[in-house]
Amino acid sequence: MDIRRRLPSRELPAQNDDVVTAPPPRRGSDALPLPLYLTNFFFTFLFAATVYFLLIRWGEKISTSTPLHVVNLSELLSLIGVIASCIYLIGFLGVDFVQSVFLRSSSDDDDVWIPNDDEIDRLVKIESDLTSEEDEAIVKSVVDGATSSHSLETKLGDCKRAAAIRREAVQRMTGKSLTGLPLDGFDYDSILGQCCEMPVGYVQIPVGIAGPLLLDGKEYWVPMATTEGCLVASTNRGCKAIHLSGGAFSFLMKDAMTRAPVVKFPSVKRAARAMFYLQDPANFERLSLIFSKSSRFAWLQSITCSISGRNLYPRFACGTGDAMGMNMVSKGVQNVLEFMKTMFPDMVVIGISGNCCSDKKASAINWIQGRGKHVVCEALIKGEIVRNVLKTTVEDLVELHVLKNLTGSAMAGSLGGFNAHASNIVSAVFIATGQDPAQNVESSHCITQFEAEGDDLHISVSMPCIEVGTVGGGTQLASQSACLNLLGVKGSSDKEKAGSNARQLARIVAGSVLAGELSLMSAIASGQLVKSHMKYNRSSRDIGPSSQVNR
Repeated sequence: MDIRRRLPSRELPAQNDDVVTAPPPRRGSDALPLPLYLTNFFFTFLFAATVYFLLIRWGEKISTSTPLHVVNLSELLSLIGVIASCIYLIGFLGVDFVQSVFLRSSSDDDDVWIPNDDEIDRLVKIESDLTSEEDEAIVKSVVDGATSSHSLETKLGDCKRAAAIRREAVQRMTGKSLTGLPLDGFDYDSILGQCCEMPVGYVQIPVGIAGPLLLDGKEYWVPMATTEGCLVASTNRGCKAIHLSGGAFSFLMKDAMTRAPVVKFPSVKRAARAMFYLQDPANFERLSLIFSKSSRFAWLQSITCSISGRNLYPRFACGTGDAMGMNMVSKGVQNVLEFMKTMFPDMVVIGISGNCCSDKKASAINWIQGRGKHVVCEALIKGEIVRNVLKTTVEDLVELHVLKNLTGSAMAGSLGGFNAHASNIVSAVFIATGQDPAQNVESSHCITQFEAEGDDLHISVSMPCIEVGTVGGGTQLASQSACLNLLGVKGSSDKEKAGSNARQLARIVAGSVLAGELSLMSAIASGQLVKSHMKYNRSSRDIGPSSQVNR
């Protein structure tokens, strides 16, 4: 493609999707190296003074019959001043308009920018990943709307080729470059039909390692995928303090994924009868068998109902083995609803999810009853470790905890957020191990406790909604699978210990949160938070000089 072709605007795509623009046109206000208001005042005064002087002089010449073309030095300088001030005022008030009317060569050349040699060196063409004329024809078909982008994998039978064609089509339709978003080096077959639709590449997120985390007598090196500076380093410091103090200990309180559909009845009476039927212990075994017929790993644990008028919200709590389990739970609930239709023909299923589950939303029901794995983790940090490693004191940490995590969160009306930054660690571990990042919302429900125990510090985190799995979804991707393997919880566990890998992963998440809470609170208590972030979490790579003026 010839860079010097005509363009529809004064910009070309650069490699990082920024815009390379033509140099700004010179303005009349650039005449003097002075602030704009001083330049305007100078030329306005010059114009008025010289015109006034020339009018007085010309009046005197007319009265004395002196030829007007005979001028002395002062009159000559005044004429130059009038011309200069007129040029400036015209340029300031409308030179762009004058140029647009008189100086364009033709209407065909409107908005044409021909870059000079230096600018050509800065331009980067949009790279094409196409390998054949056939691919070029398919791209044109997608751009024209004759071929659906989402059907490329099915029609071509080659997921990588489909991604390359879709990528090129997107670039042409938007006029924006995707250079910088990798295409090669990824197994697109592995995500077909299960992880991502219509891919055009993949995003790279660095993975750091915090640890070793000494948890329940075993060391774990925790992978954390994040772009936030200081996060891995801070969690690593917390791991060190815990290790030097003898380690942390975790306890699994509950393991139950939930799904709550919404069903409607003709009357409150009928809704109440259905609720009593579902909650009757005499019916539980029958309902449990119906629930489990679609999966050998799912088993029903309980059903609790909420009623609003004639609308019923039965909340099914289920075991799901090593899977996070939303799909198998939904299938089981669907089985029960189909059975209930035979018992209550007037029941109308409004939705398989009625938001009482509650999935990917902060809710009191999750905070109180839990969802997924409920884990509590604790550690006793020695006083000398608090002073020498964490650079603070037990007294300062306890006071900060009460006023920040408890009182401050209460003042904010927080729901499940009585902690310093649990979601930071949960998100990083979730992304690294292939969990659903959106479930960070409820999985980060956490109350942290700091209590003085003699000269030492007792710290604990209670997390009632850790929603994780070691099979299915993103856990089967190569990178995420490698991180699970690092933790020793890859794939499904032995049949005799069904679900033990997922439960262990939940314990590791809680232990990592414990380390992160300990370190961040220590940084705040010692006044080191801002200093650390200024040193490790700032970059000026994409900030222009004009953005740094006030720094």
